[in-house]
Amino acid sequence: MRILLTNDDGVHAPGLAVLETIARTLSDDIWIVAPSEEQSGAGHSLTLTRPVRLRRHDERRFSVTGTPTDSVMMALGMILKDNPPDLILSGVNRGGNLGEDVTYSGTVSAAMEGALAGVRSIALSQDYPREGMGDSVPFSAAEVWGAKVLAPLLEAPLAPRTLVNVNFPALPAAEVRGIRVVSQGLRDYGRGTIVKGTDPRGYDYYWFGLGPMLHTPAHSTDLEAIADGYVSVTPLHLDLTHSPTLGLLAGLYP
Repeated sequence: MRILLTNDDGVHAPGLAVLETIARTLSDDIWIVAPSEEQSGAGHSLTLTRPVRLRRHDERRFSVTGTPTDSVMMALGMILKDNPPDLILSGVNRGGNLGEDVTYSGTVSAAMEGALAGVRSIALSQDYPREGMGDSVPFSAAEVWGAKVLAPLLEAPLAPRTLVNVNFPALPAAEVRGIRVVSQGLRDYGRGTIVKGTDPRGYDYYWFGLGPMLHTPAHSTDLEAIADGYVSVTPLHLDLTHSPTLGLLAGLYP
């Protein structure tokens, strides 16, 4: 089984090394094509206004000066064009991708690109307990539970243009309570923050940040599963049509 690994934290990210270790329990045919630098929050964006450059680090490891979507496109359209992967794994992201995070996440979007191309694709993310942890984020839960989560998904009859979003709770591996298959949740939009600062020349700048994770998730969502100490597994699909509204809107245009 040929496996393509990618992420949005960059080719040198600790989480990608964790993912490679997990992937090698499944296969020895592992290829890595990831952004050269961190691309968190890039979503499903493509680089269209400047050239994308590809760097080869060793026989099966490459970096791309672009987004996670660029990386998957380069892998499928150039590097592995004649022998495509059977599986795409994206992650392990430093930080959870829960609820509406999936719309911003480069990690999830890389898996979306794989799903669009007809390749079985899974996004994996490691939640962590507090902001400001940098590279000290612990990946214990992902390291121990990663292969356990992936194994049943390898042959599952997934529908076309679907992907699976996996999140590991911010707990030591021994404290993880199990695996739950749940729906995508939704947080309060007001949790976002904008932090203002001033540079040494006296000009203002701004950082987008996240406020406290205040939410009241519905029963059986990814938010609830992670809060309760479980690994969350959520199937996502790429058809964004809200089918119940089709009839309503059709009635507006007689």
